[in-house]
Amino acid sequence: MPPLTLRAALAAAAQRFAFSATPSLDAELLLAHALGITRERLLLTLDGWQVPDTFDTLVERRAAHEPIAYLTGIRAFWTIDLHVAPGVLVPRADSETLIEAAVAHFAGTSGPRRVLDLGTGSGALLLAALDEWPDASGVGIDASPAALGIARDNAERLGVATRAQMVEGDWMGTGEAFDLVLCNPPYIEVGAVLPFEVRTWEPASALFAGADGLDDYRRLAPLLCAQIAAGGVACIEIGSTQGAEATSLFETTGLNVTIRRDLAGHDRCLVITP
Repeated sequence: MPPLTLRAALAAAAQRFAFSATPSLDAELLLAHALGITRERLLLTLDGWQVPDTFDTLVERRAAHEPIAYLTGIRAFWTIDLHVAPGVLVPRADSETLIEAAVAHFAGTSGPRRVLDLGTGSGALLLAALDEWPDASGVGIDASPAALGIARDNAERLGVATRAQMVEGDWMGTGEAFDLVLCNPPYIEVGAVLPFEVRTWEPASALFAGADGLDDYRRLAPLLCAQIAAGGVACIEIGSTQGAEATSLFETTGLNVTIRRDLAGHDRCLVITP
């Protein structure tokens, strides 16, 4: 039997990925990765390549619901491309809402000088902020040594290692007050139904926060005020149904809270000022 053409290989892979919301895109990203080219170049030169041997292995792994970002090792976020791997959450477009909120807060100014990212994971929020404001520096904190290793690698790859310090820690921060505090804490209730690939592959410690998903907000709320400098802001991600309850937790500590919605119109970010 002659080898599959690229078009046939893409079609066959997309059929295997029927569980995905984007089966054709998944197949294209994996084939481009196997060829060592961009998806855009792949689509422009479909008839100029042979299917590489490594594509079959990638298809099998994706068919087992392994996230695309773990297979390619890359995830685009805001204006940067991040290395991701098992041990950190795959950055979501919804989390860009936090950067949008920060940009709005600092509009018309020189921007934040110091940035704190609590629960930094891959470093997505901190590194996106440092790319947005080239004169800023910051600290990413995470309890996971594996995540901190990935975050440090990303800072090196993006050329901002001298501006981004990654340290092991928790919601208590560093004792310094920052102009911008970013945080995407665990906020999913234990027992919630999640997509198989999220539940199986992504770290549970970065997903789940007690019976109602609010446990980490309860820990963070009384600690946050001391971490925001005068004129500063904290942008905290929330689940789409948690706006009222999460807002109350922070308001009871004397903080001012508004809610910013994501592009889908869902509550996504608490915008908090002293």
